Amino acid sequence: MASRRHVPKRLGIGLLFFLAIASSALAQQAEILVNASTGVVVAARNEGARIRPASLTKMMTLYLTFEALGRGTLSWDEQIPVSARAAGTVPYKLGPPVGDSISVREAVNGIIVISANDAAFALAERLGGTEDKFAAMMTVKARRLGMTNTVFRNATGLTADGQLTTARDMAVLGLALQQHFPRQFPMFAMKTTTFRGKPLKGHNYMLDLYPGVDGIKTGYTSASGYNVVTSVQKGGRRYVGVVMGYPTDKARDQRMTALFRQYLDGGAATSPQTGTTIGGAVGLY
Repeated sequence: MASRRHVPKRLGIGLLFFLAIASSALAQQAEILVNASTGVVVAARNEGARIRPASLTKMMTLYLTFEALGRGTLSWDEQIPVSARAAGTVPYKLGPPVGDSISVREAVNGIIVISANDAAFALAERLGGTEDKFAAMMTVKARRLGMTNTVFRNATGLTADGQLTTARDMAVLGLALQQHFPRQFPMFAMKTTTFRGKPLKGHNYMLDLYPGVDGIKTGYTSASGYNVVTSVQKGGRRYVGVVMGYPTDKARDQRMTALFRQYLDGGAATSPQTGTTIGGAVGLY
């Protein structure tokens, strides 16, 4: 009769706790790859899991900004004030002092290149009056676009109770930015910008890691992990990929690159792995 090895109770509880944490972390990793022309989902994993968006949130901040520019209620050269709350946000930020102002163009460039939190906050106050009201506007727009599992609580993506999204919903938003704002969308390919003589370098490394990538946005908080939404052109088609919840930016970018190589380089995207489509409501404006 084989002898039983005794596992100390404390060790057993500790091991169970570790496995639970590891399982939870794995469950929060999600991805999706979508044909932007057809909305066909090429590949997906955990695409409906609700995850904190981090700075992917700023994609919606920019969507509403581009919408206001299109309507003429905002102009690129308009100077928007920097409130105490905007100036007090944590980095990354442009860093103008309280009472100063920045142009809408400076704010947009700062958000795209360095994910400037103060710029996002200033735009939120300009467009919504307060950040809370702007966040409500963001969620309403999300529903109109077909983002059924997203709630926004702020304009920056900094961790907030109840601010959650999914990889699927972020793909819908990426598609909407492409389709609704074709003149502004190339801005998401910017790697650098300048603010008052100071050069600023971005951290969307996917722009250099895979041929044809032309944007769009990265995000990170300790609560969300490393996220990215990426647009790529391949074989005369455009695709949007989303990878969320990875432990490092390198691991996140490696996973996105692996998705592209698996499904785009070998032509597998012409035979999608799922029978679903998304973006049916993206045409709304």
